[in-house]
Amino acid sequence: MLRHGWNASAYQILNPGLRLWFAERGDAVAGYAAFHETWVVAGAPVCAEWRLDSVARELERAASLFGARVVYFAAGHRLAHSLERDRHHVLRVGAQPTWNATAWTHIVKKKASLRAQLNRARNKGVVVTEWPASIAERNRTLERVRATWLSSRGLPPLHFMTESDTLGDLRDRRVFVAERGSHGVVAFLVATPVPARDGWLIEQWPRLRNAPNGTVQLLVDAAMRAFAEGGAQYVTMGLAPLSEHAGPLWRGEPLWLRALMRWMRAHGRRFYNFRGLETFKASFEPADWEPLYVATREPRLTLTDLRAIAGVFGGGSPERLIARAIATAALRELHIA
Repeated sequence: MLRHGWNASAYQILNPGLRLWFAERGDAVAGYAAFHETWVVAGAPVCAEWRLDSVARELERAASLFGARVVYFAAGHRLAHSLERDRHHVLRVGAQPTWNATAWTHIVKKKASLRAQLNRARNKGVVVTEWPASIAERNRTLERVRATWLSSRGLPPLHFMTESDTLGDLRDRRVFVAERGSHGVVAFLVATPVPARDGWLIEQWPRLRNAPNGTVQLLVDAAMRAFAEGGAQYVTMGLAPLSEHAGPLWRGEPLWLRALMRWMRAHGRRFYNFRGLETFKASFEPADWEPLYVATREPRLTLTDLRAIAGVFGGGSPERLIARAIATAALRELHIA
């Protein structure tokens, strides 16, 4: 991992809930979650770039021994290009914003709205400090913030590559905590290393309802400045699903799939606010947006593939997850009315 972790999500395969597959030579590992007869791989196998072709083939052979097929989710361009050469079907699933941490202070200077948010939090007495892993790991106060934040979402928490339960193992991670006087901890941010790019993934930022406006921005500001001190030139906030910042999605795909993706982008905010997440990440003025891909050896992405992806994120039956999301959204609409 520390030698070959290039994909932004590479370190996330060590999160709870993922299984690990190792190549026979012992020089490659992939994290995946199984849903029925499908192995959904998180990002890409972690290995030397020149080994990607052979490792992917070995992984798929291993899955076939269990009667399973492989779908790669949120793979970067390295694996996507490798799989395209090997006759996989590859398509964009969204994009992730990236920054050069050493340029962060220039972004803050030129963006008045960002400075205003930072000042709002500071004026409310919010102070951000970095906590060592020895204090943050399994910290009950941080766990309470995370649990309270999840309960306030109103919808089932997602897992797989969005697993929030990371406080049990913080090795190599960095944790920044926002405190507000007598209110105590109101939010925190966890950053995960991207070792082969000497960079960081800002993985999560749970916060309480009483966290003042600008608290998350203040956390990001503190983290970016800390990364810059270490010379990091690569920082990302991870995948913005269905984002078209890196180009059009689903071009050339069957009509049913394009229609489904358009509907999800337009109306999915009633369940999981993907567009709001994209807008929030864009507000930090990223230098670039990297496309991320989903890939399969099949001629087309199928409903079985989509169901497997939804299943590993939802931690179970996609139909049950959707039913609960629809019910919650309906109750919310009635409450608003």
